[in-house]
Amino acid sequence: MRISILLDQEFFAELLTKMFHTLVLFCLCCLIGVFGAETNEIQSVPVTEGDSVTLYINFTEIQKDDSMLWKYGAEKSIIAEINRKYEWFSTFDVPDGRFRDRLKLDKQTGSLTITNITTRHTGVYQLEIAGARTKTFSVSVYARLSVPVISRNSSQCSSSSSSSSSSSSSQQNCSLVCSVVNVGHVTLSWYKGNSLLSSISVSDLSISLSLPLEVEYQAKNTYSCVLNNPISNQTQHLDITQLCHTCAGSVSLIVLISAGSLLVVAAVGILCIYKKCRKIDKEDETSAEEINYTMPTFIKTNTHESFLQEVREDSHVDYTPIMMR
Repeated sequence: MRISILLDQEFFAELLTKMFHTLVLFCLCCLIGVFGAETNEIQSVPVTEGDSVTLYINFTEIQKDDSMLWKYGAEKSIIAEINRKYEWFSTFDVPDGRFRDRLKLDKQTGSLTITNITTRHTGVYQLEIAGARTKTFSVSVYARLSVPVISRNSSQCSSSSSSSSSSSSSQQNCSLVCSVVNVGHVTLSWYKGNSLLSSISVSDLSISLSLPLEVEYQAKNTYSCVLNNPISNQTQHLDITQLCHTCAGSVSLIVLISAGSLLVVAAVGILCIYKKCRKIDKEDETSAEEINYTMPTFIKTNTHESFLQEVREDSHVDYTPIMMR
């Protein structure tokens, strides 16, 4: 009797084990869709705005006479229909017209192509095969990336002083900003060589981003600003020699000092020339004042009579008689 009870217990235990295994197998079959349940597998498809994207399906998944429906969005609007039995292939637009002249069907595989895609076409696309099996695609459309712009942030030009035991030196930093406009779902980063220095990410659409960086004027390292999304990137390399000279305040001070010096030199030169001209004018005026004008005075003298007298005296001839022998 005891042996019979033991045998019955072993039988029931084995039966329960088999039933449990059968139940587990049944649940697994339901999960993988053997009995017609929908699968939840979602394939992510990133694409750049303006490009074309094809939602591929496995040819082995489709039987010869299968009918297929392509649906879009939460409303599951029908955008394409395939009936292999009757060789029927059609595409449809949605009420807002976003798919007009953009959909193409592959009659062999049933794959759907969206041409000249825009951000409006972002969303979930679902393929329903024979009313039972499904395949889901999540399409993410990213705007084309522009090259980031690196500029000098003059308002944050700062200086830091460092000293040693023998001398003290002043070391200035160059304040820079990397910026982009009208971007979404991107990351903006600063790199020093291949090392990441800082980054900022945004998930909104049509937003402006900026990321600051301070470097030494004499830095010999390679710096670059990178804008990227899941499918592409744009890089702008920093040229320190072009952007980092001296701070805007120092430049203004130098310009002011130079301009002031030039004005002082010009003023001194003009003053010297003016004084020299004044001196020459005064000398000319003094010379003119020192000239005396004397009226000639004619004095009546006996010069003529004296002259005649002298002539007479010189003309006096002594006659000496000559004796003849």
